[in-house]
Amino acid sequence: MKTPLKILLGSALVGLLVYLYYTEVKPVVIFGLRDEYAHAIPFQKIPEGLTSLKAESCGQCHREIYDEWKTSIHAHAYEDPFFQAYWKKDKNIWVCLNCHTPLENQQPTLVKEIPRGRVEKAVQEPNPHYDPEYQKESVTCAACHVRDGVIYGPFEDSAAPHPTKFDPNFRTAQVCQRCHNVVSGPAQFYNVGPCGTYSEYEGKFFMQERGFICQSCHMPAIDRPVATNSPIRRSRQHLWRGGHDPDMVKRAVGVQVKADIASPKPGDRVSFTLTVINAGAGHKIPTGDPDRFFTVEFSVEDRQGKVLDQQTSTMGRWIMWQPAIVELYDNRLLPLASREYQFTYQLPAQADGLKVKARVQYHILTDKQHEMLQTQYGLTGNDPYRFVVYEREFPLSGGLAAALSASEQSAAMSRQPEGTSCKAGTAG
Repeated sequence: MKTPLKILLGSALVGLLVYLYYTEVKPVVIFGLRDEYAHAIPFQKIPEGLTSLKAESCGQCHREIYDEWKTSIHAHAYEDPFFQAYWKKDKNIWVCLNCHTPLENQQPTLVKEIPRGRVEKAVQEPNPHYDPEYQKESVTCAACHVRDGVIYGPFEDSAAPHPTKFDPNFRTAQVCQRCHNVVSGPAQFYNVGPCGTYSEYEGKFFMQERGFICQSCHMPAIDRPVATNSPIRRSRQHLWRGGHDPDMVKRAVGVQVKADIASPKPGDRVSFTLTVINAGAGHKIPTGDPDRFFTVEFSVEDRQGKVLDQQTSTMGRWIMWQPAIVELYDNRLLPLASREYQFTYQLPAQADGLKVKARVQYHILTDKQHEMLQTQYGLTGNDPYRFVVYEREFPLSGGLAAALSASEQSAAMSRQPEGTSCKAGTAG
């Protein structure tokens, strides 16, 4: 066989293998399918005694819960600008809706079959029950609480104008598992799935010793009437604050800064050690979307704000996305774990007015990704995609000891695990 023919046949074989890899092996989304979220929650009818499945109808009696839900990321999971931009990037693939608008009632098509697990080959047909206004409610009340015409909940003794049923899952983390445990698929080599917060949950200290579940921090316990004119009982706030909420992130992260020389002189080499502690999250930080990360930043500035030296370190996941998804590195912090970051600077002969700035920032995505979503995929709104978790200044020409002491006192106030301020238990 002549060489040109061998090259031609070899190229054809490589081309065929590449085609088969992308059409039959590698998923078109960055996760694999699991039964719980491979399909929408089946169509739900309106329970007897109610006029609608919409959240506003529930809010007529459960007003405080309804008002909390309206402020949550769950209530805006579909219209969220970041989701809409990323979803457009993914060609509005149907499977994303199974968590962002999880009820069949909210989806424009019915998925009848998924040949070979290929989401792009799914057999779909128009959904006669689709309600576009209901879709905008995203993760709405009925997504968790309505099944087969019955309202499911955490209480065994409910008295309500509609059918109710006790579901023990509401007193466990299991109720969060469907959407917060996205698994990897073929040719996807994650250490944990791309949105695997549930599987990252630490079960020894937080769960066994402290008795916490996801809801302990993300749905804080409260004593109040669950519905209008009902008795006061222990229930939960429907807030679900998490990775998009600056205060929630700050409450999970502890920071300490120390220096090896408390009163440095010109010519001294002074080393700062910044310790980041996962003091309050029962899972790794950051968690959720694999694009999220922290930066630990040091800089030296003069009186005019000119930067004389700087250093930045990153905490997150490093993932190769093509041709296969391979998680190369993960240096996120486990619950209650800490990591030290060091920065050393030699003071010049004239050190008056010099200061070290230490800062920890949380990033939902990078500047480059944000620009890409704006210019190519229509990202709208001014939602913050990064924010400062910790920031302090430490003078190098006097007053360093006092600044370090003040920083230590501030850190001590927030050193207790976040769980200690969450009321754990099995309340709804």
